[in-house]
Parts: sequence; structure tokens; C-alpha cells
Amino acid sequence: MSEIRFAERMDGLGTEGAFEVLAKARALEAQGRDIVHLEIGEPDFPTPANIVEAAHSAMQHGATHYTPAGGLIEARAATARYVAKWTGAAEPDPMQVVLVPGSKNVLHFALLSLVEPGDEVIYPDPGYPIYHSLTQFVGARPVALPIRESNDFRVDVEELRSLVTDRTRLLIVNTPGNPTGGALTRADMEAIAELAQERDLYVLSDEIYGRLVYDGEHVSMYSIPGMQERTILMDGLSKAWAMCGWRLGWGVMPQELARRFEKLMINTSSCAAAFTQMAAIEAFEAPESDRSVEVMRAEFRRRRDLLVEGLNRIPGVRCHRPAGAFYVFPNVEETGWDERSLADSLLTEAGVACLWGTAFGPYGAGHLRFSYANSVDNLRLALQRFEAHLAATPAPVRV
Repeated sequence: MSEIRFAERMDGLGTEGAFEVLAKARALEAQGRDIVHLEIGEPDFPTPANIVEAAHSAMQHGATHYTPAGGLIEARAATARYVAKWTGAAEPDPMQVVLVPGSKNVLHFALLSLVEPGDEVIYPDPGYPIYHSLTQFVGARPVALPIRESNDFRVDVEELRSLVTDRTRLLIVNTPGNPTGGALTRADMEAIAELAQERDLYVLSDEIYGRLVYDGEHVSMYSIPGMQERTILMDGLSKAWAMCGWRLGWGVMPQELARRFEKLMINTSSCAAAFTQMAAIEAFEAPESDRSVEVMRAEFRRRRDLLVEGLNRIPGVRCHRPAGAFYVFPNVEETGWDERSLADSLLTEAGVACLWGTAFGPYGAGHLRFSYANSVDNLRLALQRFEAHLAATPAPVRV
């Protein structure tokens, strides 16, 4: 057989380090190794029982067929009510909501709908690696906005301003952020909104961790006056309700853009699963669902504090206390290790799976990312293994 000739666009498509490390960790476990998993960004809690029951009931009552491309009208309306409740914005029309099988589709569809080849897209670095990957995939130019530890892992609005050019079309904002846990303040968001309106930019606001804020308040870009007309709000069920495998995300946007998203849904996935959409209504509107989110948030706060304090006791490591999400992003430069070698060594030698900072972009150099979506006992074990490994294993000599 002749060699497969792949399309050139595949060369620019990236991946997620978390899944790469997870595969290596599973292979080590298959050999009998004990691994503490701090690499994957998935809550370790079960989906709340009332949501599971709502999906089960929906399936029994026929929610197993195609739906309109943008979603069932009752699910879109429930999403609109939820967005108004938790952002403080005026309630959007249900037809401004598009339900998709996983929130990455919101990012992809926004790029396909708004960005031409050669246009520029500003994205946070370190940041969710799919921002860069999909921007490059559609032929646009990714422009990295540094997210610096010295600024509490927040956007420096003046630095952002310096990156905007006449080719800038879209700005991606993520708060609270992956991998740093940094959260933007109201003043940050208002300054970004002012710049977006001044330079006629669209903003994709990734707020998937918006319900998991521990210090201060979550401020939605969608709530800033004048921004509903130029914001694509990107969110989903995965993080707040421990529903990663259910694959339901949503976007809220101007109605004309929502129609383009629906056309893209027709050409790709047809629709999100009907019973998952019905489960979303339960997640948004049942009081017990809100209580489940608060229980999980309180436990994540406890784990965050334990992990931050433990990391800051390890010689050569310093760790900023994140305001949200469920990640810490410690600086390990003073250990003498580079971040990739240390992450690899922690996995293979110490049995701790984590990610290296540059998996999230060049500005993540000198850092590791640990997910605290694991038990307190396992977090303590990971800290013990990490400290012992640094004490027993000299950093490799850099050539």
C-alpha cells in the first residue's frame, strides 16, 4: 500500500498533554505501579443522583431521538434562565443559546464563523492548549497574551492593548483560568470590554470554571454593559456538576451568530443528545443540584488550601494560591529542574502524574500543573512523594 498523504492542516493541530500523561500513567498501572493522578482536569465526584435520574426518566419517556440542531427549546430556555441568574445579565432569548456536544465546539464554531485565514486571535498563555490548536487549524494566527505569576495570573490589560492590530478579530478570555486558577477582577473585565468595544473585537469568554471560585466573585464578560452584542459565552456541564462524560456544552451569542452555529451543528454533529439536554434542565433548576455544586466547591477549597500550603513547604517550590478552578501552578525553577523533565521524572520514578507548564504554552515555563480533583489522602501522598523525590534525585545537568 502507498503511504497515506495527509492534509497539511493536520500538521498544525495540537493535542492535550493531560490525555498523553493519562495514557502513560495507565500503562504504568498495568505494570503494577501505584500512580497518584493529578494530571486530568475532571472532578472526582459522581454526577448528582437527581441529574442521573432526570436523564434516565427522559430516556424512558422517549428522549432518544434527534432534536433541533441548536437544542430543544425547553433546554435552551432553561440555559438562558441559568445564564441570567448566574451572570446577572439580562436574560437572553432562547434562540441565542446553542447546545453542543462538548464546549470545545463553541470555540471551534466561533473561529469558523468569525475568523478568516490570516486574521489574528489573541489567547491566554499559559492557557487551555486547544485555543492555540484550533486557531492554527482554521488558518488564523494565534497571538499569545502572557499570563504572569507576577500579576496573580491575570491579564495585563496594557500588554493586551499592545498586541491588538488591525488584523485582530477575536480575543479569548478564560476566568477562572486553566492551568493557573487565576481569576479576573471586575476592573479587569471592564477594561477588556472597553478595549473590545474600542477596537471592534469579538470576545470568546470561556467560563467553564465560573461556579468554582473560592476568593472574590466570578465576573462574567456577558454581564458587562455593551458586551452581549460581541461576546460568545462558552460554558458546559462538565466541571460544576461533574459531568465530563455527558458531553454537553453551550454557547450564548448574538442571534445571527447562533444561526451560523446551528448550521455548523447540522454539518457536524446534527445535535446534542436529547436526554443530556433534559438532564441539563435538572442541573440548572433543581435546588439539590445547586447544593451539590456547593458541596463540591467547599471540598475543592479545602483541597486547594492543603495543596498550596504543602507545596510552599517544599524547598525550591513556591505556589500561588489560585482563586478558582481546581488546579495549582507551582513555580519549580529554584529546584534546578526544567518543568518537562521534572514532570516526566515524577511520573516514572515517584508515581505522581502531573503536567509540565509548557504543555499550556511557552509562558508556562518553570511551572508544573497539579489538579486537585483527587482525595485529600492522595494529595498528601503526592506531596510526600514530590518532596522525597526532589530530596533524593538531583536535577539533571542542563547542556
